[in-house]
Amino acid sequence: MSKFQIDIDFSNIDLASLETEEDFQREAKTLLPKVLVKLGESVGDKTWEELQQKLQASGGKLKSSPSEKRKFIQETGRTYQRNASNREKQELEEYIVDQLRQQKH
Repeated sequence: MSKFQIDIDFSNIDLASLETEEDFQREAKTLLPKVLVKLGESVGDKTWEELQQKLQASGGKLKSSPSEKRKFIQETGRTYQRNASNREKQELEEYIVDQLRQQKH
């Protein structure tokens, strides 16, 4: 799943305790909400930069305050988390399981 480029924080996970498929699935479900927000925030960051470039190219005024950018990115992350389709959630869950397996080995 190369379309996901997210750094997932595994520091609070006891990887040694993950033995069965159910263990991996359960941990992936626990991580999913935070990962969805992170993915949405990365989309928001990219969108913000593209909007700023388009505004600049058209001679528009840039909204470049750090607080406005941070607010936009955070809201995009929350919106993505709320509106992600079941298919997206399932694919992301599978990606998290793969990442957990890699971290364990």
